[in-house]
Amino acid sequence: MTRSVDLNADMGEGYGAWDIGDDAALLKIVTSANIACGMHAGDWNVMARTMAAAVQNGVGIGAHPGFPDLHGFGRNRMNLPLPSLQNLVRYQVGAAQAMARAAGGAVRHLKLHGALANMTSEDEAMARACYEAALSVAPDIIIMVLAGTAQQRAATDLGCGMACEIFADRAYNDDATLVDRSLPGAVIHDPDVAGPRIAEMVREGAIITASGKRIETRIDTICLHGDTPTAVKIAGEVRRALEGNGVTLAQFSGAPGGYAPYSA
Repeated sequence: MTRSVDLNADMGEGYGAWDIGDDAALLKIVTSANIACGMHAGDWNVMARTMAAAVQNGVGIGAHPGFPDLHGFGRNRMNLPLPSLQNLVRYQVGAAQAMARAAGGAVRHLKLHGALANMTSEDEAMARACYEAALSVAPDIIIMVLAGTAQQRAATDLGCGMACEIFADRAYNDDATLVDRSLPGAVIHDPDVAGPRIAEMVREGAIITASGKRIETRIDTICLHGDTPTAVKIAGEVRRALEGNGVTLAQFSGAPGGYAPYSA
């Protein structure tokens, strides 16, 4: 059984006068933060504020690039030529690096957002292109991947630092991809469901799909979405459930390859 895992949340997703999620509360619970880079959400002021708060709370900072889709919150699929997609990733990673440095921190990891993440979980070549772009800007960056998908295969093949992620608030298909948000039950809102569910996955070292299938996988980090109305309650319950099962919450090591860096 994994004895140490990271707990991450997507945040910094407000824009201008609009706030989304309670980032201040989440940053007191999670160990890593995936901060929007201004394309699907966030702006220069939101980024600066969120980066500074992450540094203050000792939370690991991640760049969270997505498609240029403010209206759709990065959840609309886009087909971009791979060289253009790579520049889009570089642009956002560079912005994150600058804002983190100004806040007295550093970007530790990369996590793709929304439709970009879903598409790269299905398309290994697309995932590899995105990761190569990020590594060209930040050679030591840790790539956070959707466990058991094409993302993990791409990062493993590149030999880069990697963190395998499962979701506390999303349902899974039998191929380890996420159930489409348009379908019933795709998003889990109940903290009392999310906590025990994640504790069971970590205990078994497997993704448990909506059908009940077990997919054995390395698990380094657990994600919840900061824009979910019950995000703070889910984060707290997940943390309590894990610690109640003897699991320590700590930032991931970023070990490369397909093996787990922590074991019983």
